[in-house]
Amino acid sequence: MHLPINLALAWMWALLVSLFAVPSIIYIAHLKNMLDTPNGRTVHQSLTPRLGGVAVFAGFMSALTIFADLSNGVQQLLAGCIVLFFVGLKDDLVSISVAKKFVGQLLASGVVMIMADVRITSFQGILGVGTLPVGVSYAFTFVVIVGITNAINLIDGLDGLAGTIVLLIAGTLGYYFYAYGGPSFGNYVSVAVCLIGGMLGFLRYNFHRATIFMGDTGSLVCGFIISILTIQFIEMGLRVGQPFGQASPAVALGILFVPLFDTLRVFLLRMLSGRSPFSPDKNHIHHRILAMGFSQISTVLLLALLNILVILFVISFAYLGNLALIGTMVGFSVLLNISLGVYQSRLAARQRPLVSS
Repeated sequence: MHLPINLALAWMWALLVSLFAVPSIIYIAHLKNMLDTPNGRTVHQSLTPRLGGVAVFAGFMSALTIFADLSNGVQQLLAGCIVLFFVGLKDDLVSISVAKKFVGQLLASGVVMIMADVRITSFQGILGVGTLPVGVSYAFTFVVIVGITNAINLIDGLDGLAGTIVLLIAGTLGYYFYAYGGPSFGNYVSVAVCLIGGMLGFLRYNFHRATIFMGDTGSLVCGFIISILTIQFIEMGLRVGQPFGQASPAVALGILFVPLFDTLRVFLLRMLSGRSPFSPDKNHIHHRILAMGFSQISTVLLLALLNILVILFVISFAYLGNLALIGTMVGFSVLLNISLGVYQSRLAARQRPLVSS
């Protein structure tokens, strides 16, 4: 059977499983009162199930095991997904501490790094650094996996936002695995396709107004999958030399621009104010855009467009190399953050009540 047919079947299977699983999950969640209660941080205003990630995982997992080649680390990727699925499921049902989530991410990361040797082996010339010592490689890879996983988790704050960003990232990485992956990385296109299918089935019920949320069950699993796809994309540039060669780290950062920018921004703001970087607030980029008067749908589309534009930029100018691309993105991030801060200050000044003399 030709690869495109396998991919089409895998995508369709994941889509249908997710699409038909969501209504049952919604019914059971309401029946058992497993609902997310609105609070001061959330945007939604009604009791809503948080178990949409169960449907995404079911579609992704079943399609991948039936139609995909599980070699070259994909089997270990599935094992890591199972670990994070249960960590996220417990958090969605009874809530768990950040430390317990971290342990789950440590276990999932260890499976793919140690058992499948999936890791970043070189900085590919960034700051003059080439091949990394083995210990540094494992440590840095763990930071990358945890960072990207939590970035996807943190961006899940509006109806359809995390799912849309995941679709963009998985679609972009999946295309390049299909076009250039070869025998070493080509099977990761199946991972991307199965994730896209499962996510599309879920998004049918998650766009505004959402009848179900992804929850940590979905965001942790999706973030973990995206992190492994990103690492393999970077390694493909080193080992295969295609499509972007040594510029693949910078291109990867561009592909993940919105979730990485949002995470670094909120972490920095929280630490500057003397709080834990993991303390929740309403400083995310989507909160700032909503404060400008945009609707939820417009905010999701605006952030998706922003991510697409950065992706097109890094792809078009990959020949400039890592330092030029990263420097440009850092400069753009600073300008974007300043713009958000200035608007927030002006908005606060307009809303401040006038004091008569």
